[in-house]
Amino acid sequence: MTQTDDRDRAHPFPHSDEDAARADLMPDTTQTRAPAYRLAFTDRDFLLREELRPVRLQLELLKPQLVMDERGIESTVVMFGGARIPAPEQADQARTRTLASLSKYYEEARIFARKMTERSMKTYGREYVICTGGGPGVMEAGNMGADEAGGHSIGLGIVLPHEQAPNKYVTPDLCFNFHYFAVRKMHFLMRACAITVFPGGFGTLDELFETLTLIQTKRMKAIPILLFGREFWEGIINWQALADAGTISDADLDLVHFVETADEALAIIDNWKPDEC
Repeated sequence: MTQTDDRDRAHPFPHSDEDAARADLMPDTTQTRAPAYRLAFTDRDFLLREELRPVRLQLELLKPQLVMDERGIESTVVMFGGARIPAPEQADQARTRTLASLSKYYEEARIFARKMTERSMKTYGREYVICTGGGPGVMEAGNMGADEAGGHSIGLGIVLPHEQAPNKYVTPDLCFNFHYFAVRKMHFLMRACAITVFPGGFGTLDELFETLTLIQTKRMKAIPILLFGREFWEGIINWQALADAGTISDADLDLVHFVETADEALAIIDNWKPDEC
């Protein structure tokens, strides 16, 4: 993140980092060692207090927003999908036969991201930027495809109980780490112009259904939601049963589009009309 040049600042007061540096040079006394004396914005213990949660929420929303604004990113293409989906060459190591068979979607995710990033580069990387959760599996495939095209891509990571480093294909200065799932999901959708959803588990389902709910309730404009793998999705969710029961309307079934290949997904995005849903 770039800092505003002093000449462009609208006030004459010292910059916060200047005072932080001065505070480090204070004489070592009983008073200066006391927690109360620390500058509030450099006091980690203070910032992590329970009462500061609203401030932390705001900071976590603001930091990626500022970075992406400074990079000129206007729209993203989001790729949700399972962290456990193996690359085709590693399919024989998958825990189940089904998981091994889903490795074909790793390849489709890579191809889709590469082709979409080639389009993004025509806008100087401002539009159609690939955005994943930054982890392994389908997320890795998406960032890999963008890297193969020579473009940049976003990774929105999350701190989890088990160690999970970002995959090596995420553009480093667009690789973010979140504490709050809710804020992370907001950043997935804030710039999204299309969403692809590959086979996955609870996390993928959570992201999919939150998006569908926002569109269904008109809290978000309709954008293409492309589900890769009809057999998988219809095997785990009886979409028609929801409509038959009356818990969703028949029109809600049109919010999702099933595809099998990257080219099918690209064709739907290319022919998308905002009033289709």
